Amino acid sequence: MIEVLRTNDPVRLSYAVALLTDAGCHPFVADRFMASAEGGISAFQRRILVPDEYSDQAKATLKGLDDVEPLPEDGDYGTPEGDTP
Repeated sequence: MIEVLRTNDPVRLSYAVALLTDAGCHPFVADRFMASAEGGISAFQRRILVPDEYSDQAKATLKGLDDVEPLPEDGDYGTPEGDTP
């Protein structure tokens, strides 16, 4: 197993696991239950491990982890069709 990501952010962790699962990389989250031992202060980072043969694919998949479309700057997020502001 090889480590491909280490984070304290539970949202980032969950999203990374979803991406890796969809890519067929068989992710394993290590240190998942340290929160109970540390008192929930997020002092220990959680690690995502994948089998060695999936390491290149996993690293390529995680390159897009932080690629998100920015929200519109003017605050206009659109309205559902048929609704009038």
